[in-house]
Amino acid sequence: MPLNEPVLTKRIPTWPWSDPKGRHIVGYDEFVSTGGYRALDKALSMQPQEIVQLVKDANLRGRGGAGFSAGLKWTFLPPVDGGRRYLCINCDEAEPGTFKDRLLVDFDPHQVLEGIAIACFACQLDTAYFFIRGEYHHQAKVMLKAIEEAYAKGVFGKQGLLQGKSKFAVECHLHRSAGAYICGEETGLLEAIEGKRGWPRIKPPFPAVKGLFGRPTIINNVETLAAVAPIVEHGLAWWKQLGCESGIGGAPSYGPKLMGVSGHVTRPGVYECDLGIPLSTLVNTHCLGMRHGKKFKGAIAGGVSMGILGPDQFDAPMDFDIGRRCDVLGLGTACPTVFDEDTDMVAVARNIARFFKNESCGQCTPCREGAGWIYKLISRIENYDATSKDLDLLLEIATSMGLTPGTTICGLADGNNFAIRTIVSKYRSEFEARVKRVSIPVTLASSRG
Repeated sequence: MPLNEPVLTKRIPTWPWSDPKGRHIVGYDEFVSTGGYRALDKALSMQPQEIVQLVKDANLRGRGGAGFSAGLKWTFLPPVDGGRRYLCINCDEAEPGTFKDRLLVDFDPHQVLEGIAIACFACQLDTAYFFIRGEYHHQAKVMLKAIEEAYAKGVFGKQGLLQGKSKFAVECHLHRSAGAYICGEETGLLEAIEGKRGWPRIKPPFPAVKGLFGRPTIINNVETLAAVAPIVEHGLAWWKQLGCESGIGGAPSYGPKLMGVSGHVTRPGVYECDLGIPLSTLVNTHCLGMRHGKKFKGAIAGGVSMGILGPDQFDAPMDFDIGRRCDVLGLGTACPTVFDEDTDMVAVARNIARFFKNESCGQCTPCREGAGWIYKLISRIENYDATSKDLDLLLEIATSMGLTPGTTICGLADGNNFAIRTIVSKYRSEFEARVKRVSIPVTLASSRG
């Protein structure tokens, strides 16, 4: 066992847990009474490779932001060699505008734990780390109590999964983040669990081959794992009835998706919808329309790093093809932040730039320095203290840093890149209205001659 791994007590907590805000949290007994852990029971009667193939055939795409096939990721693991193998659950939900994983933890933690148990059995991973955002104080308590209850009821522990129905034993631990956004990047998450600074690692080697403590590791999002149990229980045909096919030749977007809507809507909240629902339907039907009857001006589709949808993209389908359709980085977490007609988009860009400047880990020079330059330039533009040359320089800096041009280790700079350049390109008139249309004489360069 690696050093500093926590040892969990196996006491049985009292459920429903007394929550100060009166929220109802589903405990083990209630979860089981409504069909909980039935999918795990079914999974344990299957061969592990059957489950992996099922999830792969379902094309369950990652719900944490990247949209990569979870089943395909599972196939990257090397053969079992008798050593430790890990599952890391990413609940470091620090992307601005995103608040959907916390709902699963808040109200239905055993739904997530069942998915964790199935994934561990399918991939033969004997140790799971639930990595939760440092600011999620209440959620950490809820999940820890659910894990303790799962131990007490025999879901996890040395006796084997599900009271020993399978001899394969899984240990599950909770690990709290220190609160840095960069720890949501998968290799930064691994470094943090190991007790190091949360700096992303250079890849390859990839985590599936050499991850946590140098051993094979799978990293999945909370919502992704919560979807595993329904797939196992109800099968492919049921799963593929939900969501949508790709409209432009890409991989399909099957299944439902939690979509947390915030901003200038009448009823913000988290809604479970089929992938492919138009943003306008999500806003007008579920969120009861734009607040105070104002017009739609734009929306960040799924966390600020994905970029922005313009005023003519209100009907954009919320699926994994949205990136290619709408010139954004992707669907991300599918948690849109909606802006009305009165929003100052220059101020939005400045606020986003400040976030990325503060959250850059500083490991890569283009991101560390570029994020600061971008923030300074946008601040100057917002204050009417910039020229048209500054606007050109802003776009030049944004497009020259990140994984896409190959200048950084992780994708934080790409998030900064897409956020800034999509806002500038789709609302350029607002930026041009703030700059002075003058040329700067090159007196300094000539004097040096």
